[in-house]
Amino acid sequence: MPDVVTCVIRHEGRILLLKRSDRVGTHRGKWACVSGYVEEGDIISGRAAREVEEETGLSSSDVKMEKEGSPVKFFDDAEGKTWTVHPFLFRSNTDAIKIDWEHTEYRWIKPPDIGHYDTVPKLKEVVESLIPLR
Repeated sequence: MPDVVTCVIRHEGRILLLKRSDRVGTHRGKWACVSGYVEEGDIISGRAAREVEEETGLSSSDVKMEKEGSPVKFFDDAEGKTWTVHPFLFRSNTDAIKIDWEHTEYRWIKPPDIGHYDTVPKLKEVVESLIPLR
């Protein structure tokens, strides 16, 4: 049962969505927030901060962790796996990011608009566990 972090980054009322590239292992072409596998021995909050820096180029001076949500567990039919997602909310002082190889594009969206995107499973629920979508 893989554990992953999902990091919602907020800037001036918008959240960051990233489109997963064909080079990632799961959910290619789907929209997601910053995410990554939790590896053995990781401190989960530390993994979240590392993923934010790796996938967006935002440093610890650019972002601040605001909240850690309750884990979300679910079975993913497409992957045939049960996932445990550890949600985190970060606030960014900039919207200038540099995506890495894991993504092909990004958008800053209003949280209620997440339903208009073809996202990874349960992303709307994960985001909603951290911030209201209204």
